[in-house]
This record gives sequence, structure tokens and C-alpha cells, in this order.
Amino acid sequence: MKEDWKKYFVGKKITLMGLGLLGRGINVAKFLLENGAVLTITDLKPKERLLSSLAELSAYEKRITYVLGEHRLEDFRNCDLVIKTAGVPLDSPFIEEAHKNGVPVEMDASLFAKLAPEGVTIVGVTGTRGKSTTTHLIHFVLEKAGKRAFLGGNVRGLATLPLLPGVKGGDCVVLELDSWQLQGFGEARISPHIAVFTNLLVDHMNYYKGDMQRYFEDKENIFLWQKEGDFLIAGEAIAEKIKKESLQKYRGKMITIGISNLPTNWKLLIPGEHNRLNAGLAMEATRVLGVSEAEIKKAVESFPGIEGRLQLVGEKNGVKVYNDNNATTAEATVTGLLTVASGRNVVLITGGADKGLDMSHLVTAIGEYCKAVVLLSGTGTEKIKGQIMALPNITVEEDERLEEAINKAIKIAKKDDVVMFSPAFASYSKYFENEYERNDLFMKEVGKWLKT
Repeated sequence: MKEDWKKYFVGKKITLMGLGLLGRGINVAKFLLENGAVLTITDLKPKERLLSSLAELSAYEKRITYVLGEHRLEDFRNCDLVIKTAGVPLDSPFIEEAHKNGVPVEMDASLFAKLAPEGVTIVGVTGTRGKSTTTHLIHFVLEKAGKRAFLGGNVRGLATLPLLPGVKGGDCVVLELDSWQLQGFGEARISPHIAVFTNLLVDHMNYYKGDMQRYFEDKENIFLWQKEGDFLIAGEAIAEKIKKESLQKYRGKMITIGISNLPTNWKLLIPGEHNRLNAGLAMEATRVLGVSEAEIKKAVESFPGIEGRLQLVGEKNGVKVYNDNNATTAEATVTGLLTVASGRNVVLITGGADKGLDMSHLVTAIGEYCKAVVLLSGTGTEKIKGQIMALPNITVEEDERLEEAINKAIKIAKKDDVVMFSPAFASYSKYFENEYERNDLFMKEVGKWLKT
């Protein structure tokens, strides 16, 4: 018998660790307050950097205790529950303090999964690459097939807990889950009913301190706690590792999917072989959910893609412009180059903050597919700048402002060239609070150029 979520929060003293600027923390806070919680919000950002979020909560400010610019140990021991946001360090002394004092630690998406009404089917999607496209595609197919489906997890501006009042038995909730959110599922010892695991590539090594196994162990929570009757749909690149290391403790049914599983006569709007794998994973997940083959095919073939994932923004004077803002690893940017290049005709805008990854294959691909590179300043850029400048027959520019980098790239590009914005690194904090601000600025500046 599931716990009644309507009673769960009433009178509870809750510490919300991380408010942020993306909307998720704000919406979680509003939900908690509207459902009777007594709230302490603590964030390492000072008040001045959180003004837009604080304004959103102004109507509730008399019911909130704010601790900004720091965390305090007492806020993690003198409470009934801690809800932490993504990216909290693995060795956080504040989370350790909560555990030491017997205070439960939850996360938005996993707490939703724990409290969701009986009969709600939760689909979770993870992986280093492809999880956003696969998540949105599964949701798109379900909606086109006439099913009640909700979207949550690591989706811009969406918190998952506030979905609770709207969902009921028979509904599907599709969650994009990064490794940090899956820490919450691990703590709660639960997994989605249907787990989709796209792949596992080297990423976030600045957070995991070079430990790929620890990264996998967080991801593993997407299926580790499944029960009989649940499904794990895994891309073939990660399936072998799962079979070798995890199946002895797994109770659901595992299905392996490769690019070849998607019928060759299905024509996708989203480009690239990698997207055929994403479509194959989405096909299998929605098939398990009872969607007919004809409905899946019709929806998959009409899916337009999502912003910031190898998105064709527009074409002018024979120059195509792609927004690949969410490519924050070398592998992702190389995949983009392989997809859009026709010879050495790409003007690449790339660069940003170092994540501790090997970038050598990116440099090789740049030499093969790019006529020019415009580098955005950052700690990661400094690691590869010398190698790129040493490449033969390539123009290299640099600018710390994205607006100027776009202008330089467009001036270099000629008819039949491609301008691709694919950072290969994290967003850098001097000009952006996060990758979404970076995305929005790119779309705004390119939009201006397309209209002139």
C-alpha cells in the first residue's frame, strides 16, 4: 500500500538543498509549501545571484527560512527530511550529517516515484548520450497514441514532485534521469517500472574524480531495484557491462537494442545513426507499454527533435546552422561532426569549461571535418587550443563572448558550409549560469542573423 502523498508533507520540517535558477527548485519549493511543509531553503549561491528565483517565491517568503551563500550543519540535523538537488558532492558533509542523525535524504524524481498513486507506470531513461531525445520521443509516441503521459526528471523548468496531484492509475510518467538523480533512486531503493539505458561514455569525471565505476553504479540504480514484471531496455553498447556485472542481482526482464532493431524503412526527421538507436529504444519502450507498431512508426517518423540536440536552426545564403548546445563531451561533438559534415565544410564553434575528459579524438575529428574553428574561452579550451592551432589548413579564431563567436563563424562560412555550435565542454560561469542560458543566447543571435 502506497503512502498517501497528500498527508506526507503536512507539518514536516524540510530542508531543500539547492534552489537554483532553472525552475525545478522553485517548483519543488512551491509544491512543498502548498502541501503543508515547513521549509528551509539553503543554497551556496548568494542572494544576489538568486534574485529571479527568490522573486518567484515572494508570496511564500514568510513561510520560508533562507540560508544563502552557505550551508549549515544544523539545517541537516534539525529537520524531518532533506531534499537535495543534482550535483551535490558525493562526500558532502551536510548529507553525511543528515544520515548521521537519521534524517531521510530524498530527491525530487525518486520521491515522486515513491509516492505516485498505484497503477502509475514510470518510465526512466538514462545514459551519457541520447537520454533527452529518447525521453522526449517516448513521451511523444505515447501522446500521439492517445495515452495520458507526463514528462519529468531532468527536463528544463520541470519539477517532478508537482506532477503528483495530476497523475492517476493508468497514466505513464516518462522521466529523464541523470546519474545524480539516480542517486536518489538508490537511496530510496526503487527503480522505474521500465528502465531505458542508452549507453555509458566517459563524462562528469571532474565530479566522479576519474572513477568510471562509481559513475556506472549511480546509473545502475535505474534498474537495480526493479521487480519481476519490470523491463530494462539497454543499448547494445552498455548491455554487455550490465550482463557481466549486474544481472546476478536483477529481477526484471532485459531487452538489448541496437541500431539494426529499428526497421530500415522507417524515415526519421532527426539526423544521424545515433538517433536511429534512440528511436529503436523508444520503439521498444512504447511497444512494452502496449502501443501498436503502426502508431509507433507514425509518431517516430514525425518526431521533430528537441532544441539544442543537433537542431537545424535555419539556412541562409546556402549556409546551414546547427545548434548542438547540449553536446558537452568530445564524443557528442564528434558525433555531430560525422552527421553534418560533407568533407571539410564545417565552421565549428566550440569550447568551455574543463570536465576532466580526454579530448584527443575531438582534435582529430576537427582536423578531418572542419575548415575553421571559433573557440570560446574557457579552462577546457586551453587544453586543446594549441593542438587545434597546429592542425594544417584550418582557420582558428577565439572569443570569450558567444555573440562575437557566432559573428566570426558566419563571416567565415560560404555557400554549402555548415556552422555548428557544439561546445564539447560544460558552460563556463563567467557569462552563463548554466547551459540553458548558453542555448538561449545562441538561438537569439542566430535568429537575428536569419531575419536580416
